[in-house]
Amino acid sequence: MDPPPRRVDSSGLQRVSLPASPQRVISSARALPGTIWVLGFGSLLMDTSSELIHSLLPVLMASVLGTPIVMIGVVEGTAEAATSVMKVFSGALSDCLRRRKRLVVLGYLLAAVTKPVFPLASSIGWVFAARLVDRLGKGIREAPRDALMADIVSPDLRGAAYGLRQALDSVGAFCGPLLAVLLMGLLVNDIRAVMWAAVVPAFAAVLLLAAYVRDPDRLAAAADAPFALAAIRGLPRMYWFAVVVGVLFTLARFSDAFLVLRALDVGLTAHYVPLVFIVMNVVYASCAFPAGLAADHIGSTALLLAGLVLLIGADLVLAAANSSIWVFVGAGLWGLQMAATQGLFGKLVADAAPPELRGTAFGVFNLCSGAALLVASPVAGMLWSQTAPSATFLVGAGFAAVSACGLLGYRLLMLLRTT
Repeated sequence: MDPPPRRVDSSGLQRVSLPASPQRVISSARALPGTIWVLGFGSLLMDTSSELIHSLLPVLMASVLGTPIVMIGVVEGTAEAATSVMKVFSGALSDCLRRRKRLVVLGYLLAAVTKPVFPLASSIGWVFAARLVDRLGKGIREAPRDALMADIVSPDLRGAAYGLRQALDSVGAFCGPLLAVLLMGLLVNDIRAVMWAAVVPAFAAVLLLAAYVRDPDRLAAAADAPFALAAIRGLPRMYWFAVVVGVLFTLARFSDAFLVLRALDVGLTAHYVPLVFIVMNVVYASCAFPAGLAADHIGSTALLLAGLVLLIGADLVLAAANSSIWVFVGAGLWGLQMAATQGLFGKLVADAAPPELRGTAFGVFNLCSGAALLVASPVAGMLWSQTAPSATFLVGAGFAAVSACGLLGYRLLMLLRTT
């Protein structure tokens, strides 16, 4: 079957017609290489482990260790920023070595060995150290993994590939909190005992990836390139467009730990708090693959604007929430905007970056997003503590609205240039 006709939208990004039938959706999934599925299931296992910890970590820090809310924001923002800094170097190193698997497996291994530290932690210092190393592992693996996906998937399936991985990742993000809820009931709200369950899927992910992921032959056969971050200057304009939009999204949505804190604030008990992540990730997992397919077939500007509108809606609902039901509604909208945008960002970066700089490009993209998160999460914590919890989400909605106006302005400018 001939591919659908391509056209260019007003933002300069390629567009194609919508899929003709559900059969094309099924065939797209079947056409993806096996390595994509292995990477997806590796993400599923690790996210099951990480989100089991993450869904209970704000409760451990705030209720068990007595950590101030501002400090929780600092911990989350610093850990995520460290992730992003590491992605630059791991991505560039994978371009230099022409070997991505080693860095992917190393990153997963580092994350796995931190999992026993959380239930053993007796102070915020131990939690901070474990969270930092865990996120460093994430930083080491993600840019090489995303570049590896672009290396092995044809351009017309990249949105589907990133969407599938995000969907499987989100299944893990759903299973982790669900397992936390079940174990909190069985173990009578013993948070530390429940966290031990995160160890098994983490090490299973490492074994799966070590056994079944392979670098493409053409990548392994290429000569080693010099390690030079200066090559960043050669990345094209459309790549930097993706970076700017990614930063704006990150500033608008801060850490999702604040969803858990909002649930506690409206009176949801610690036992049921992980349900917030369950709701968010059920929506995320069910919509990420269709959104990835949409990224292959419709204009990216429309999807980005839809994501910002959904983010504004989520923030407004969470700001006004006076019961756990409304927090769940806000969490569902939060998951929907993540599904609409996360696979799309992967596709934008992969399409814009030259093959020899893909690892570096993904690393720089995530560095910029992480720097934005380092600003956004502590600010969200200060707004929460010094004004009101609702202020955190209202400011997020306001920034998302400004970002949407900026994106519309960019689209209008491109329209004017083409007329």
